[in-house]
Amino acid sequence: MAEPQTVDEYLAAQPAPAREALERVRATIHAALPGASETISYQIPAVAVNGTTIMYFAGWKNFVSVYPVPSGDDGFQQAIAPYLAGKGTLKFPLRQPIPYDLIGDVAVRLAAQRAPR
Repeated sequence: MAEPQTVDEYLAAQPAPAREALERVRATIHAALPGASETISYQIPAVAVNGTTIMYFAGWKNFVSVYPVPSGDDGFQQAIAPYLAGKGTLKFPLRQPIPYDLIGDVAVRLAAQRAPR
């Protein structure tokens, strides 16, 4: 299979369960970061704000992932704890409800932490 050149191509190549979840992840990120742009980087979707890459998301056989993981207060750390997979990855199993609100929060936090000052 050819490497995707656009996020739409990436999503179209995903199996149905992952594609549906990724489409919601994508919509959630764009709702949280109005005006964000997107591209393919490292062969997965990347989201940028004002030219700075903020985050990535990807689909896998049994889960979707969001990268990297922002810092946050104790409440935020507790909220992401069940999904932490390594230092910079949040994994959301497809067979469980995906906390899209949490993904939106991740996007906002990453944008605040990664934005040029």
